[in-house]
Amino acid sequence: MTGEATTGTAPEASDTRIPPGASDPLTPPGASDTRTPPLPAQEPAPPEPRETHRAAAPAPVPLPEAEGPRDAVTRLRAHGCWYPSADPDGTEAAFICDRGGVPQLWAGPVDGEGVRLLDSSPDPVKEVAWSPDGRWIAYTTAPGGGEHSRVLCVRPDGTGRRLLAGADPDTSAYLGCWARDGSAVAVTLAAPAASRPQRDGLWQPSDPAPAHWTARDGRATLLGTTAYATGPGGLGTTAYATGPDGLGTTAYATGPGGLGTTVHAPGPGGGTPAARTGAGLSAYLIDPDGLASPVLLATEPDAPTLRVCDLTADGRLALLRRGPRGRREAVVRRVVDTATTFTLPVADGDQWIGRFSPDGRTLWLRSDAGREYAALFAVALDADGTALGTRVVAERADSDLDLLTLAHHGRTAVLAWNVRGASELDVVETSARPGAPDTTGPPRPVPLPHEVVTRITAAGAGRLLLALSGSQRRPGVWWAHEGVSLLRTPWSARDEDTVPPGRPPVRPVLTRLTARDGLPLGGWYYRAPGRAPHEPAPCVVHLHGGPEDQERPVFDPLYHELLGRGLDVFAPDVRGSGGHGRSFVDADLGTGRFAALDDVADCAAHAVTAGPADPTRLAVMGRSYGGYLTFASLVWHPELFRTGVAVCGMSDLLTFFAGTEPWIAESAAHKYGHPERDRELLRTLSPMSRIDALRAPLLAVHGEHDTNVPPGESEQFVRAARERGVPAELLVLRDEGHDFLRAENRRLFRRAAGDWMERHLRPF
Repeated sequence: MTGEATTGTAPEASDTRIPPGASDPLTPPGASDTRTPPLPAQEPAPPEPRETHRAAAPAPVPLPEAEGPRDAVTRLRAHGCWYPSADPDGTEAAFICDRGGVPQLWAGPVDGEGVRLLDSSPDPVKEVAWSPDGRWIAYTTAPGGGEHSRVLCVRPDGTGRRLLAGADPDTSAYLGCWARDGSAVAVTLAAPAASRPQRDGLWQPSDPAPAHWTARDGRATLLGTTAYATGPGGLGTTAYATGPDGLGTTAYATGPGGLGTTVHAPGPGGGTPAARTGAGLSAYLIDPDGLASPVLLATEPDAPTLRVCDLTADGRLALLRRGPRGRREAVVRRVVDTATTFTLPVADGDQWIGRFSPDGRTLWLRSDAGREYAALFAVALDADGTALGTRVVAERADSDLDLLTLAHHGRTAVLAWNVRGASELDVVETSARPGAPDTTGPPRPVPLPHEVVTRITAAGAGRLLLALSGSQRRPGVWWAHEGVSLLRTPWSARDEDTVPPGRPPVRPVLTRLTARDGLPLGGWYYRAPGRAPHEPAPCVVHLHGGPEDQERPVFDPLYHELLGRGLDVFAPDVRGSGGHGRSFVDADLGTGRFAALDDVADCAAHAVTAGPADPTRLAVMGRSYGGYLTFASLVWHPELFRTGVAVCGMSDLLTFFAGTEPWIAESAAHKYGHPERDRELLRTLSPMSRIDALRAPLLAVHGEHDTNVPPGESEQFVRAARERGVPAELLVLRDEGHDFLRAENRRLFRRAAGDWMERHLRPF
């Protein structure tokens, strides 16, 4: 299950993919204290009818300095570094690193060891953006490790730390882009949801789902024309093209039904309400110095996502990314009168969808509008932001454009292509022709030392910073001048330190299969070391989240733990996964989700025939949406799996809609079904509706502060299993949300999952 307000996860245990992004700081026009004056305060747009949904404009709040030591006090053997953002001249980078046991904000020279900790607080950091004038570093943190985030900024020397947005614990804020002169940073703020009393541990709102919620269109097809419209004050109406035993000291239930809080699980036709009443998302430009008033860029009631991706150099136009999953769109909006001048459907995945050219007359976009795979689009704009023409200028027949970054002051595009899960990098020059749209030159491939690029950012003239991950390494940051081999930054972990000596990481093998209805599927098979080629082995079928995520060949400490215990791992992409074209992503919409459940069984069968996995010792495991598939597989295919481990999964789609964040519910309605209009479908697809079929013992794991998929989803399934005499345990990780970010909790999770699997998959 993915949500916009929970971007940027640590590359460990439950989720090995660092959400990719691209931020392109440009060289400032002068020294830091002679920057262009801040954007003038502007009167906000006229009040919209749904004024109560607008998040109030935040004001910067000074905070105590929290600069830490130049090295972590407690250092992990092998750490990860990711999400780099460079200073204007490219000599230094701010980045996220977990060398101290939790993802924190660090900075240092790209070619030296002297890194420094800029914020020593224990709140995990999720996003980072260095201002184009070099004066500030903005970043997003998750207080207490939960799902609600806030935006802060700090000077590069660790002084001047202040809170920009998200001070209210009921709100959530995340970063947009910087103004090109560094005078302001865009921030999206979610207004608090309407407070409702709780009953049985779950939200019980009395209001129905908002009438203007986007509906799911049955089985969507690749080029349908679904009308997408917002309420008053929205960004306009657009026709859309669319494609569904001791576990440590952590508290968990011990007796049958002994989960403490009773959790409501509806029966047939149940009485679970549709959803929590929604909050709105509002995007502002905020001056971190506090010299100018916040400028309101956009407000949407009950919005699923709203991010400011770029501003023209003169501040006239803003590029916004908005819309629910599967229906994202790029929106060009005039700042002065908030008028929308252009919209185009864009692909899911990386939030940083595009960038304006230096003169603002071309918009470069990563889009899959009318296509199976995302490509690079060039949109010619007039002085008012109206589109004069749209062209595809870079594409591949069977690969998505994964990441897009503009370097060289907007005249060099860097493209990362997703080729069967691995990355291929191209650099193309862009050029302006008088009276004609910008165009691109031939691509220049850049060799990569590891399989997957997760982020690209410009780092001064002719230099790039890339975050890389791979099957043999921890996430790290590499830098290079264009056309020169990439060099690892000295503060990134060495490949040889990925794991302790004696048991190197396993390189997975890409395998193909065909589902029972003829749809091609695939996945990565990890063979436990020391086994003969054809010796049957216990096997864990691991299912990723999303469902639009994709299994990619990156090092996963969880897999390493399981493999070290003699268990094979098969990690497939069932229908609904990203990276295989729009039709594949949309193949699980509506009733197509039943076929996705069959895909899990087909993948398990393939693991037996091609693995080779032992058919009597199969297990299923997954996180988020993969946790839902784990619950569902155990009750849809009870004879197939010996056991399962469900991590932060949904057990009842109706109670999930009632308990999740409003913007997540709004976005999920397109993917899973509307909680009112598709109520019976959601009930039928819910694992709780088939709990009587459960036979296999189950371990459920959840973060105590998860508001994406609330912990009650695991609680109710475990309680119901115990009431039916099926062994079930619940592990609740303290100070964690939907992603497990703290080193001690990640280790506990891996050890608990490994112990559980080893116990239940031992030979008869």
